[in-house]
Amino acid sequence: MPTLGTPIAPDLISSGGCWKLLRGQNGYARPTENGLATQAAAGRVFKVAASLRPEDRGRLHVVLLEDGYPCWLSMDELAGQAVACEARQPCLLSSSDITGRLNAVLKWLKAAAELKNTYLWGGTIGPDLDCSGLVQTAFASTGIWLPRDAYQQERFCQPLAVQPEDVSGLRAGDLIFFGSPERCTHVGIHLENGHYMHSSGIEHGRNGIGIDSLNPQDLHPVANHYRTELRGAGRVMRCHDGSTLP
Repeated sequence: MPTLGTPIAPDLISSGGCWKLLRGQNGYARPTENGLATQAAAGRVFKVAASLRPEDRGRLHVVLLEDGYPCWLSMDELAGQAVACEARQPCLLSSSDITGRLNAVLKWLKAAAELKNTYLWGGTIGPDLDCSGLVQTAFASTGIWLPRDAYQQERFCQPLAVQPEDVSGLRAGDLIFFGSPERCTHVGIHLENGHYMHSSGIEHGRNGIGIDSLNPQDLHPVANHYRTELRGAGRVMRCHDGSTLP
């Protein structure tokens, strides 16, 4: 293992080694394509999942330790932008600690919405974010780590009952989940009275962060679309411990 603080280099890479990012990086879904799986901001830590192989074309298979999320990082993009570090120890907050930070989560969220942004599949660094990236990054801004993907976030939360006509069980900071009966594919953060903030793609009438409502009287096409796909809601009661989720 290299000395702590040593800049990353191909000859120092070994399976299980941990490195801290000095600059945000794109996390690719595959070793040979440019589609994003996620992004990793400066300060995040990754563990090498497998040593470099010629067939991976200069990409390194890693696991991001804050959320246990696997992806591929480009060695060219990493050059001089990561240093050897110890494995990250998760900060596991109590449910009351999390509740006390929700106002800061919402403050971050509203500031993000004021920046010029568009929807970016895999985006977590900002200003361009996807739906679950917006949620994860908003909570992470206060030290609360959630899983990366919407379906993982749904499984991670304490389930809450919600219907378009009845949002009385929701409080600010709860998550609202959408998708098909088989799978959650979209997530937003509840603000108040059934209004929620989310990042949605252009195919449903918006391209970035906006506010919609579960209220059936809200006839905006984006609100209408997601209301028909409402699956339920959830409350964040714990922090991710960094384990890899299915």
